[in-house]
Amino acid sequence: MVPFAGWSMPIQYAGVIQEHLAVRDGVGLFDVSHMGEIDLKGEGARALLQNIFTNDVGKMGDGSILYTLMCTGEGGIVDDLLVHRFAEDHYFLCVNASNTEKDFRWIKDRAGSFEVEISDISLKTAQLALQGKHAEALLQPLCDVSLEDLRYYHFKKGKIHNNDCIISRTGYTGEDGFEIYTGWGQAEPLFRRLLDAGRAWALKPVGLAARDTLRLEMGYALYGNDISDATGPLEAGLGWVVKPGKGEFIGRAAIAREKESGPARKLVGLALLERGVPRPHYRILQDGEPVGELTSGTFSPSLNKGIALGYVPRELAAPGTRLDVEIRNQPVAVEVVTTPFLPSRVKK
Repeated sequence: MVPFAGWSMPIQYAGVIQEHLAVRDGVGLFDVSHMGEIDLKGEGARALLQNIFTNDVGKMGDGSILYTLMCTGEGGIVDDLLVHRFAEDHYFLCVNASNTEKDFRWIKDRAGSFEVEISDISLKTAQLALQGKHAEALLQPLCDVSLEDLRYYHFKKGKIHNNDCIISRTGYTGEDGFEIYTGWGQAEPLFRRLLDAGRAWALKPVGLAARDTLRLEMGYALYGNDISDATGPLEAGLGWVVKPGKGEFIGRAAIAREKESGPARKLVGLALLERGVPRPHYRILQDGEPVGELTSGTFSPSLNKGIALGYVPRELAAPGTRLDVEIRNQPVAVEVVTTPFLPSRVKK
């Protein structure tokens, strides 16, 4: 157990590799109640979100989920988050734990004359994540709504073991599965009920360490490591969630300027060609000279080798480029590769 963003969080239960492979090969259960939740209601909710988000909330339907960014006027990333639409006047946000208070203030400060009620419901809301190919088969008998027709990046309201829940087909692992939101007091009994039901599926509880190795194999950016208010969407490879055609939003002009000139650097995937474990802040070298820095790095249990993300000058960002990473004062050969490092198996 370690402190993280004001919470006491499990790094591991039985072991990182065992937990990681349980998710890849079967099913795993995460307690991610540290994530932040913000609720918006009112006639001005959609217009406010269109103004502060890069992605197009206007194209959402009820029961859909959207991945988006909030950016500063200079184009830096305030946070990356998920938006859930209940109705045109009701939205629910899941934000990064370390950014919850900052995001809430950011949204409130920009609400202005929009007719909207904004509530931080993080300390009323628990979140569990059930991830892996057996997730649907395990969860369906406990659930009073059909999961078979629940599409990726959509959600339903339902009961799980008599607990009122929001059940979303999303995750941070690249596997099929669900993120489940429920009342604060229901987290422990629901977690234990899922553990009991999961015995038939060899379910494992999974900690933060395997959550990180799983997301890194998919090339998913982690706020505070790979993206921050000092990075822009285009250099981070997140231009696909920027929709300038929807009209004005905070950061639009700055992102347009970055697109016109082209980002000076790019976030790339790096696969080690020799033995070694890359870590954040290790230097990226070309011919012995530093050209960048790792933002994330780990040993991949699925690929049995070191993998990393890091920023390099755009002229070095093409897949196949050979570089080095400095590990314990020694250069270790790496290659720029396309992410994800292994195929996603989410249910489309």
